[in-house]
Amino acid sequence: MKSRAECLAEYGSDYMIQQKVNAGELFKVGKATYSEKEHVPELAVLSHQFPNAIVTMHNAFFYHGLTDVIPDEYDLATDRDAAKIRDKRVRQYFSPSGFFEQGAETVNYKGYPVRMYSKERMLIELLRYKSKLPYDYYKEVILNYRKIMPGLNIQMIQDYAYDAPRSGKIMERLQTEVM
Repeated sequence: MKSRAECLAEYGSDYMIQQKVNAGELFKVGKATYSEKEHVPELAVLSHQFPNAIVTMHNAFFYHGLTDVIPDEYDLATDRDAAKIRDKRVRQYFSPSGFFEQGAETVNYKGYPVRMYSKERMLIELLRYKSKLPYDYYKEVILNYRKIMPGLNIQMIQDYAYDAPRSGKIMERLQTEVM
C-alpha cells in the first residue's frame, strides 16, 4: 500500500496517479491510500492510514482467537495526546504515554503488516475495560484465556499489570479471575 504522497513521488502528479487507476494498475482502497491489489482488508487500510495507532480490544481478541464474535467497528488505541480519529468505522481508545507502546507487535494480517497488542497485553486490556464489556463477551474471553494460560508469558503479564493505570485493581482481578 502507498499513501498519496508516496504515489506523487513515484508518478509525479495526481493526473498520472489517476491514469494508473484508470488503467487498472493502481487501486484507490481508502482516503489517500492506494494499492496495487484491488482487494485490501479494511483493517490493513486503517492500519496504514493511522500508523501510530495499535489494534486493540474486540479486533485483537478476534484475531488472537479468543472470541468468535466478529467486531462491527475497528478498535484502535492511540497515545493520550494523539488527535481524535475522525473515521466512523473506528472506535478510539486513549492510552497513557508510558503504557501505550507496551505489548505492541507487528502481525501479519492477511498478508499485510498491522500493529496489534500481544495476547499478554490484551489480557490486561480485558481486565481494564471489564465494566464496559458485555458480561457474556467478557466471560467467553476470560474462559479462553484460562485455557491458553500455560502458553503465555506470566512475567510479561505481571509487568504490564504493574504499569497499567489502576494497577491494584487489575492485579486483584488477575489473581481472582484468571489464575
